[in-house]
Amino acid sequence: MADTAGAGRLPLTLVVLTHNEALNIRDCLKGMADWLTAVFVVDSGSTDHTVDIATSLGAAVYAHPFETHARQWRWALETLPITTDWVLALDADQQLLPELREELDAMFRTGIEPHVSGLYLNRRQIFRGRWIRHGGYYPKYLLKIFRKGDVTIDEADLVDHHFVVSGETRKLRYDLVEDNRNEAAIAVWTDKHNRYAARQARQEMQERKERDARRALRDPLNDDVSNQPKLFGNPDERVRWLKDVWSGLPLFVRPCLYVTYRYILRMGFLDGREGFIFHVLQAFWYRLLVDINLSELRKA
Repeated sequence: MADTAGAGRLPLTLVVLTHNEALNIRDCLKGMADWLTAVFVVDSGSTDHTVDIATSLGAAVYAHPFETHARQWRWALETLPITTDWVLALDADQQLLPELREELDAMFRTGIEPHVSGLYLNRRQIFRGRWIRHGGYYPKYLLKIFRKGDVTIDEADLVDHHFVVSGETRKLRYDLVEDNRNEAAIAVWTDKHNRYAARQARQEMQERKERDARRALRDPLNDDVSNQPKLFGNPDERVRWLKDVWSGLPLFVRPCLYVTYRYILRMGFLDGREGFIFHVLQAFWYRLLVDINLSELRKA
């Protein structure tokens, strides 16, 4: 990466959420405090050395109890003393490749068009040391950089978080690496996704109720078409479109269809042994758990 010390730090603030991320946080924060305007960590009660490591790397650490990712991010963006227009929002197991840092450096030093509100980064998923390149899992674009004044977060999202911006977006060329070393032990991965499956089922049930209500009340003459699910929209609009399709498929059938699509049609088998474990667990086992939980909710 080019030496930019003489040119000052980028007008960009990094925010990271943590909880027992001692195995991940060093790679996430390394070199950031010398490159960006500010680095903030919002910790939700870590009992390992996460806070000590973050502090040693120049981060300002704030404590806040965790409820959901969406609510934690909302608190962070509303509470932290962020002075820049732009925010880089990372998970503790994510890090920028040197090529991506150079790309961002050039972009921010030349200036970003005022009508652009968000930047999509291409995630490179690592699972137990293996880059998952196939199965439709790469490229995968995530909105991780945005103008603070243009972003919204849906607190109804119980499992993860999604940033939505009001202006235009751009895709960057180089990769963001996601490698959760805490999940090298498969029991940790399955335990987390077992919890997520129950939340995902509740969220899907609620989303279906809200979607049916919107369709019943929709006025075609005054419909707001912005930020709607679109097959050929931005990456998040396409995901919302696919989720609508997914919700209409029969329970217990859709995990079988999905793992076939991922592992066979999108050639997930090329990811080797670790790829087999990942695609079967993530595309079938996890989705089956969601369907079981959803079936129980519907009966209740």
